[in-house]
Amino acid sequence: MVWKKFPYPDKAYNYAGGALQENWARLHRGDCEPFPEEPKVQDAWRSYHAGDFGQAVAAGLACGLAGYNVANKAATIYAGYLETDDERKRSLLKQVAQRCEEQQEKTPADVNAWYLHAFALGRYSQSISVVKALAEGMGGKIKHSLTQALALESRHADARIALGAYHAEVIDKVGSLVGGITYGAKKDTGKELLEAALELIPDSAIARIEYANALVLMFGKAKMKDAERLYREAAACQPMDAMERLDVEAAKAELAD
Repeated sequence: MVWKKFPYPDKAYNYAGGALQENWARLHRGDCEPFPEEPKVQDAWRSYHAGDFGQAVAAGLACGLAGYNVANKAATIYAGYLETDDERKRSLLKQVAQRCEEQQEKTPADVNAWYLHAFALGRYSQSISVVKALAEGMGGKIKHSLTQALALESRHADARIALGAYHAEVIDKVGSLVGGITYGAKKDTGKELLEAALELIPDSAIARIEYANALVLMFGKAKMKDAERLYREAAACQPMDAMERLDVEAAKAELAD
């Protein structure tokens, strides 16, 4: 397949040599990914952070299981932000979910085998409609994987964001009563998860974007001003890599609408 180019290339996102390890904690504070020992996996992550998502996927997969997390994250971010063909998007996301399930069997202590599984299924669900995805039983899989991720690493902010968004999406689509009884989705829990994520990664654009979206999904117009404030804050965040830049640009686009 032909991969679309990252539209905001910036030398600041190129972490050559020792710069990758020096900035690793900041770049991965959301997903708690450990710094990889293999140089080829490090190079795949360099491609990912620079926005060369196709190369990151290819290089990651060439490293076997050790490179799955970078390949899976690159494919999911690319599918969510840059792929415009719905069939290709869904195909990429299904492939990620399948690879994550292989990881869950072989390396069950890998927190991002669980998080990225849920992340990919969440994006897939949005692409086919959340209602349809819930009917197909995807909600339970997403919640289970996120719960596993947080059991392995309680400071995984991205898993908290995704689980908070899960509560919001379910409540929005089926209502508080059915959402609570059938899927265990609660407004207070969703809000608490997203607030906790923002405390863990206080200058994150995506934490603000997802919190803003969730507030509107769960509380409607009553929280619109809070959502607008969060979007303004997200648009003002300083991105450290391609993914964060895509988040900031998404916030700017939302404000411009």
